[in-house]
Amino acid sequence: MTTLNLAHLATFRLVIQRGSFSAAADVLGISQPAVSLQIRQLEHFLRSRLLERTGRGVKATAAGLALLTHGERIEQAVEETLRSLDAFSHEVSGTVSLGTGATACIHLLPPLLQQLREMYPLLKVGVTTGNTPGVVRAIEENRLDLGLVTMPVSGRGLEITPILDEEFVCISAQEEECEPTPDSLHTLPLIAFESGSGTRALIDGWFQASGLQPEPVMQLGSIEAIKRMVRAGLGYSIVPRMAVEQVADREGLCVLSLTPVLHRQLAIVMRQDKILSKGISGLIRLLQQEK
Repeated sequence: MTTLNLAHLATFRLVIQRGSFSAAADVLGISQPAVSLQIRQLEHFLRSRLLERTGRGVKATAAGLALLTHGERIEQAVEETLRSLDAFSHEVSGTVSLGTGATACIHLLPPLLQQLREMYPLLKVGVTTGNTPGVVRAIEENRLDLGLVTMPVSGRGLEITPILDEEFVCISAQEEECEPTPDSLHTLPLIAFESGSGTRALIDGWFQASGLQPEPVMQLGSIEAIKRMVRAGLGYSIVPRMAVEQVADREGLCVLSLTPVLHRQLAIVMRQDKILSKGISGLIRLLQQEK
């Protein structure tokens, strides 16, 4: 290797952030030996040992810590260079990576991404689904450009912009005889979002505010799977209204507002030092129009 490989530099930073070669390999989707090879090549090029093993994984040497500091500057300089060159082009191209939850991906993003493609035909948009902590971590590690996630959000060096308040509703296969309150629903079979998601935490909190602890009969990661189970009469669920906003989406379902009302707030999250390309700026503008 005769020049500094930026991909190897990013891998080095990820190893430090995750604390081991295997954890970094899982994130990158490559083998642990491949990660080790990249680090060895980087150390050979820099003629310095960058990592040392500990009982709990790996940590940066003094040279590695210096490289981490300069690596942040190198990455920012590259982004600034690309943005400055982008200003000379009338065509918006490149790639934007967005992380969000499955419900927003299915029911909110498609028309927005269609508009974005009409505006910028050469722009590529990659979408990754996951829960809020996972998306935020990927943003912190610069593996995603921005996220659309459920509040609350916490993290280091993040810019958080709330954009949308959305109501939660109760869905069932047949109309309930009483209004959906924590007390009336608690004894019924709940088909819930999987544990660990921001949406699930809000729903659990709604019950807990009445001194109740929900005990779901099913925990699913897909909003469409939840609706299918509810349509089959296997229980009820509490979902964001966007999931049943369209007539086709609520077919075979009874949709009722909750008492007390439950809302979630969606926010755009990105790193504070993120250089905004035309593509990222365009996507942010479209998301903000959903207010």
